[in-house]
Amino acid sequence: MNQIDVTSLILLLMAGLGILSSNMPITVAMISLLLLRVTKMQMVFPWLDRYGLTLGIIILTIGVMSPLASGRISPQLLWESFFHWKSLVAIGIGIFVAYLGGRGAFLMTSQPTIVAGLLIGTVLGVAFFKGVPVGPLIAAGLLSLLIGGKG
Repeated sequence: MNQIDVTSLILLLMAGLGILSSNMPITVAMISLLLLRVTKMQMVFPWLDRYGLTLGIIILTIGVMSPLASGRISPQLLWESFFHWKSLVAIGIGIFVAYLGGRGAFLMTSQPTIVAGLLIGTVLGVAFFKGVPVGPLIAAGLLSLLIGGKG
């Protein structure tokens, strides 16, 4: 009798939660990891463990900066943002969120057991509270403030 691959079942369950919550990034990520597992490409996992978060942050930064690079946001508009109170508040919040993201990235790499809980919380937040799936790094940063992790 074949043994059940519990890890693959968990990935499949998380993919199902991603589908249920209309969370395409989580669905694609879980299916991709599952495919790597079932096609016996485990040699990729150490590389993903080491560079996956950095690669994801690079892609996210490209997405955030593309309006400036494409010209949709002009340098003049960027400069003018320093003189409007809402933009100044946005800058302050952006600094705080980046700080939280840094703490979160440190916590997620130093305590990987926390990642599953953050991922489940994010999926549930999207599924049941009409949230947006951008939270694991920031959630980890907030968690690090609560539990006293370094970052």
